[in-house]
Amino acid sequence: MKKNRRSFISQSALAALSFTIVPRYVLGKGFTAPSDMLNLGFIGTGKQARGLLNSFKEKANIIAGADVDINKLHYFHSLLEKYYSQAKSNGKNTSFKGFTAYDDYKEILARKDIDAVVIATPDHWHAMQSIQAANAGKHVYCEKPLAHTVEEGRAMVKAARKNKIVFQTGSMQRSWRNFRHACELVRNGYIGKISEIHVMVGDKGETYNLPAKVLRPGLNWDAWIGPAPYNEFNPELAPPVEQDIFPNWRNFKEYGGGYISDWGAHMFDIAQWAMGMDNSGPVKLIPPKDGGSKGLQLIYENGVVMKHLDFGRGQGVRFIGEKGRIDVSRSILDSDPVNIVNATIQPGEIRLYESNDHYFNWLNCIKDGSLPICDVEVGHRTSSVCNISNIAYWLGRPLEWDPHAEKFKNDAEANTMLKPMFREGWTLG
Repeated sequence: MKKNRRSFISQSALAALSFTIVPRYVLGKGFTAPSDMLNLGFIGTGKQARGLLNSFKEKANIIAGADVDINKLHYFHSLLEKYYSQAKSNGKNTSFKGFTAYDDYKEILARKDIDAVVIATPDHWHAMQSIQAANAGKHVYCEKPLAHTVEEGRAMVKAARKNKIVFQTGSMQRSWRNFRHACELVRNGYIGKISEIHVMVGDKGETYNLPAKVLRPGLNWDAWIGPAPYNEFNPELAPPVEQDIFPNWRNFKEYGGGYISDWGAHMFDIAQWAMGMDNSGPVKLIPPKDGGSKGLQLIYENGVVMKHLDFGRGQGVRFIGEKGRIDVSRSILDSDPVNIVNATIQPGEIRLYESNDHYFNWLNCIKDGSLPICDVEVGHRTSSVCNISNIAYWLGRPLEWDPHAEKFKNDAEANTMLKPMFREGWTLG
């Protein structure tokens, strides 16, 4: 691929497939095509983005991608080319109009023909890219955990509201029937008053400690680091595309938040939904006295105690009430007594937002201007639970949290940890 300042690929090989260019017209903040297919740009084209490619490729036109790793960008492009080539061979009608790849995501934001962006970069990039996308008038689908810090998450909410864009957080479990059903059972009192919620996810984020390795060709390491604290390259953070594995940057606090953030963004999210806490959070956090990696207690104003612990069923959530319990995960939905999960929510009872496709939900909300199932505020509140849980583990002392002010009470040191760890010269704007 010939590279210039603005792009790796200027009108890719996909243009040779002769897809019809569909005229467009402006509707509100975004653009809509007569085919009802929105134009998407992908920011980040690695392992997670390739999964999202499969989720979006039949629902929207993916016409641009950006990555600091030319090898991952090229592979992403090849997968897209293969899909549209097969679609054409099978006689499938499509309004696809070609793909352009960039080494700088800002080139995607500058394009007037792109309606929305899918952000699948490491956590430390989420806020900056989302805010800049919102300011450019682009709707946003951003992977979970939404924000790397509480301050960044609130800034993301403000940018989305100011620019009136539709912002979906990639916590797709909210669009799965079993999780919704479990939450509706809890909300409607099928296990009575809730006393405890047990959440099994991984451990806290750790300080980066990997040795420097030789940088592989095709990766712009300084651009990968971006606003985060600088460390020398190690392939654990950005493995080569040939390995097809999830990278381990998420283990380290400089770039992720450990698995308490990575999986916590899924399971704490379900706990918050079931409690009706999508606009709030816990008021007190008590870490284990032994300094262990499990055992944190998060206490809510209503008296419910959410515990980060292994209840023996893998990554999931256990709701404990006065009339029984419900366990839910990606492979489990059961209860004690066993008949609880077989109950049907009755007319007049609480029904939660129903989405059967997390990706269609976002695209449809862009078209009608409604809020998606995991709106930016919801994503921010969930990632805040992850963020403050990490802080409690790191400091090893009880903390009081004000979910309205989004500050710790009487703890200046803890409050400094709500801010991003940007290197000199970088800001959110």
